[in-house]
Amino acid sequence: MDIEVIFKIAAVGIIVTIVCQILKKSDREDIATIVSLAGLIIVLAVVLDMVVDLFDSVRGIFDLF
Repeated sequence: MDIEVIFKIAAVGIIVTIVCQILKKSDREDIATIVSLAGLIIVLAVVLDMVVDLFDSVRGIFDLF
């Protein structure tokens, strides 16, 4: 696992948190919810890509399929 991936996930989390706080202070809680969901989807896409790589590695190690 690269440390770079952890930094990307942390950066997305920090940016989403800042944007959500700004939107909540300006009484835009509906848009803040959408922003937080978008951040979650971005992080899940990154993690899903890592899980696919893990399964490919396991398949290659054990010569499955």
